[in-house]
Amino acid sequence: MPLNLHLLRLFAAVVDAGSFSKAAKVLGISQPSVSKGVRDFELQLGCRLLDRSARAVVPTREGTALMQHAEVVFSAERAAEQELKSLRTLESGSLRIGGSTTIATYLLPDFLGRFHASYPGIDLYLISANTRDIAEHMLRNELEVALVEGPVEIEGLKSEPWQVDVMDVIVGPNHRFASSSEPIDPIDFARELLVVREPGSGTREVVMQSLETLGVNSPGTLEIGSTEAIKQAVAAGLGVSIVSRASVTDQILLGKLRTINVRGLRIERTLWKLQLRRRLDIPAAIAFDRLIAQGTKAERTKKSA
Repeated sequence: MPLNLHLLRLFAAVVDAGSFSKAAKVLGISQPSVSKGVRDFELQLGCRLLDRSARAVVPTREGTALMQHAEVVFSAERAAEQELKSLRTLESGSLRIGGSTTIATYLLPDFLGRFHASYPGIDLYLISANTRDIAEHMLRNELEVALVEGPVEIEGLKSEPWQVDVMDVIVGPNHRFASSSEPIDPIDFARELLVVREPGSGTREVVMQSLETLGVNSPGTLEIGSTEAIKQAVAAGLGVSIVSRASVTDQILLGKLRTINVRGLRIERTLWKLQLRRRLDIPAAIAFDRLIAQGTKAERTKKSA
């Protein structure tokens, strides 16, 4: 027999409140109605759900098990209500945004600020992870917007270009390459310890592919799962790295890092927007997509001026 959700709600209210009278007050109905509803529910299920005494009402073993499922049901109900509400308006609701690490750290904050200024009633949630993990979040329908650094080919997801990101080779200010006015020979560059992101990172994939094309095979690599940590390591003189230009602007101005040229190496990668196929976007996601598209267009116009 299918569970009667009305009676399930009465039962859950009694458990939460700890008494029939308090539950009735919360629900805005009479205590006899609550008591009868719970009795009818127990008869339908064929088991006792509550232990009743003069001092307290507590769930039985069966009631405790049912309560766990009730919490899941009501959570899904609230999520459905929230999603339906957000489908109709930009005055309230939420927007879940995922960005691979570099994008989330250096590119998205400005867009988030502008979006909040335009739609203050929308709660924003930002998840930062590597490209592979963001794609998995999107597949599980845990995000409305997903922006990543590497190409993604996963069934169920659609990728479209968002913007172009230039990557720079960085060294510490005291590195032997730092004072060179000429492009570094790839052979010399290949002798350096290469500091790279972890497997699954879009940045790592682009960097390794570009170096392989140039014929550069570093004698060793140091994996670090954070662009910020990579910059700190390189600034301290620990090897060389290749990172997004957007991530090093401040450190270059402060003299903590230097950018160098490697002969024949220029990396411009496409940043991607992921979409879940056959899903209707909510208005908040559409508005955010419009904002980041306008930002990209403005950036291209500025560069061509």
